[in-house]
Amino acid sequence: RLLREFGVGYFSDQTFRFFRELEANNNRDWFKANKQRYLECVRDPFLALIRDFNPRLQSISRYYSGSDKPVGGSLFRIYRDTRFSKDKTPYKCWAGARFTHLEAKARPAPVYYLHIQPGEVFVGAGIWHPESRVLSQVRTFLANNPQTWLEVTRDKAFKRQFRLGGDSLKRTPRGFDPDHPLAEDIKRKDFVVASKLTEQQAMSGGFPALLERRFRLAGGFMDYLCAALDLEF
Repeated sequence: RLLREFGVGYFSDQTFRFFRELEANNNRDWFKANKQRYLECVRDPFLALIRDFNPRLQSISRYYSGSDKPVGGSLFRIYRDTRFSKDKTPYKCWAGARFTHLEAKARPAPVYYLHIQPGEVFVGAGIWHPESRVLSQVRTFLANNPQTWLEVTRDKAFKRQFRLGGDSLKRTPRGFDPDHPLAEDIKRKDFVVASKLTEQQAMSGGFPALLERRFRLAGGFMDYLCAALDLEF
């Protein structure tokens, strides 16, 4: 941590080089020969970041935290689930972590997310592919509370950094007014936002502070979704 105080980041050129080489050699033999590189350049720095970032995250919401457990924690496994995929490559060429609500194990809740990949570093927030019951709950809350949604998502500072994403229906879902002022948002199947970063930013010693600023900027969006699901933020 002392080194990071002097500008040395958690991630490095080696982090992104590993993923570029993995993409070109996505097989078990190569990964076995380079697993130590993965541990040293990707997994362990990411786990350290998750652990060290928790106090910053708690300053945004005491209901959110990350787990630095190597297995079953915030960090996604590098191993792909290929059972139902045409792509049988065994490894993910990226690393990602979810920072979750304290009640996330008991019921659905929005998450904060960090994605590290060559050419695609970003932070995200929200609910991705929620089950139909949860989706209907968010849509109903949105239809009944349009003004706060507009204040959150149309805020100038928020819009400078974040973009709404995910899939949407072509038509307004049954039970909702197609002429509602927020009909386009009610059509959403995902309620997520993302903010792009650079590899250089991810490698900098100031990355945790930058990450905190982006997560804090998405706080109103997360608070809105938590309210929709009767969760504290």
